[in-house]
Amino acid sequence: MNLQRDRSAWLHGPEHRCQQPPPHVTQPRRIVLLGAPGVGKGTQAALLSAALGACHLSTGDIFRLARATSPRDLTPAMHVAIERMGRGELVSDETVLLIVRERLSCLTCRGGFLLDGFPRTVPQAAALDVLLQHAGVGIDAIISYELPEPEIIARIGGRRTCPLCKAVFHTQLRAPRRAGYCDTCGTELVLRDDDQPGAVHVRQNAYLESTAPLLAYYSNQGLLVHVSATGTPEEVFARSSLALATFFGS
Repeated sequence: MNLQRDRSAWLHGPEHRCQQPPPHVTQPRRIVLLGAPGVGKGTQAALLSAALGACHLSTGDIFRLARATSPRDLTPAMHVAIERMGRGELVSDETVLLIVRERLSCLTCRGGFLLDGFPRTVPQAAALDVLLQHAGVGIDAIISYELPEPEIIARIGGRRTCPLCKAVFHTQLRAPRRAGYCDTCGTELVLRDDDQPGAVHVRQNAYLESTAPLLAYYSNQGLLVHVSATGTPEEVFARSSLALATFFGS
């Protein structure tokens, strides 16, 4: 099964449509992935995407692509986001929500979704709940990936990303077949700017301050599924699959 779903509409915005239709899924799942930077959410999203037929919707991928996109092709909300990031500021909840709302068709796709990078704050989560409710869908589960900080630091140092198709590899845990090059499209892999040591420290602090309170928010809704991210990607995937099966009673 293809690990890479067509994410044209998600990555490029409301004027684009995915050329590859979503798979026919009997029971589409809409799942949010939480966890500190470096726990392996991107890798697990790719594996879960293949297993569930759901598309990996990463807000981080949107922002990374937007930086390389001509300003004339950006929506007003994306212009605001890029300007704030260029000044080293956090993108406001309102702006991020506008960017997600522009891609509402992805959130209602019949294949379901694996949402990664949003929501990051409780206000964002509350706004997402309202948006989905109006669209007639809802979140089925929240996976919280948990890993000790020393392991997170070690993982981030070895992570490599494809700048073209966004596939994620690791020099030790998930090495590509050809060292330094993407298995999917053959593009040379890179160490992302936000995986540099200084950026990692900032992201860890931001997660603890803003994203961790989401655990209580979603726990109160009865949606939270805790999964240990220790081990190989395959071990974590097996753990994730079992946790979801238990949660959904299947």
